Amino acid sequence: MNGSGEQGASAGTRAQAPARRASGGQVALRLGTRGSPLALRQAELVANAIEGEVEIVVLRTGGDRGEGVDKSRWVDTIEAALLEQTVDLAVHSAKDVPAELAAGLVIAGSPQREDARDALCGAASVAALHTGARVGTSSLRRRAQLLALREDLEVTDLHGNLDTRLGRLDAGDFDAIVLACAGLRRLGRYGWNASDELVPAAGQGTLAIEARARDQRVGAAIAGLRHGPTERALAAERALVRSMGAGCDTPIGAHARERHDGRLELRAFVGAADGTEWIRDCVRGAENPVALGEAVAQRLLSCGAGALLA
Repeated sequence: MNGSGEQGASAGTRAQAPARRASGGQVALRLGTRGSPLALRQAELVANAIEGEVEIVVLRTGGDRGEGVDKSRWVDTIEAALLEQTVDLAVHSAKDVPAELAAGLVIAGSPQREDARDALCGAASVAALHTGARVGTSSLRRRAQLLALREDLEVTDLHGNLDTRLGRLDAGDFDAIVLACAGLRRLGRYGWNASDELVPAAGQGTLAIEARARDQRVGAAIAGLRHGPTERALAAERALVRSMGAGCDTPIGAHARERHDGRLELRAFVGAADGTEWIRDCVRGAENPVALGEAVAQRLLSCGAGALLA
């Protein structure tokens, strides 16, 4: 049973409202999220998987207000609400979560990952694009990989929510655009092609449930929806990004997945934004996903990744 907070509410206004009580007098869990259609859909997926009553509280972040330049702008208000105990848990796209969380907060778990790949909308593949095709993306990672594959492409900035971007493709502003498969699937948008040519962003397709450290009530509530292979893959990807000191606008990709033998395989890409230089790596590791991510980061750095990122 889920309620909805008022879109655009801030942590301050929510702090003055008492928590609702579920049947039997138990206080409903308050789940903080941004107000975009995709963020709300992701929050609903988690809320519906939790046994008991969950109240969805919509919060406006610095990113929604056009403030900030790093990943923290997408989670700042929500993390403040967690620390002020005006919400109990939050749901983020894991790729938007900074490598370092606010003190006192943890990623408490993740449900099973959606398709982590990038989607090419408007063309069957990067190779199928005509010479000089205009491709839209706001991601330096995608730009770097597109130009590494096809230096003739005209890669142009494209901003806005998912439907805004698809609308510009339909209007003929671009020959193709690149989006995340996961967002398209979660919002029921079809007619695109998943790409195995691009290495996804760390955490792409994964939902990160953030909570206060050692909050046993939240831990118990989400225990049934946690997915071990997804959480191990996310830990490896985040460890790689953290070890390389990568930020929001860094052309770096990291994608881990569990193989049939139980070992993680971690693919990585680092490149210059203009596609002139790049490094790719793929390593299979044993049991410790954080150690795998750190090891791949060191391999990339030893091959000159630091100079590319600089």
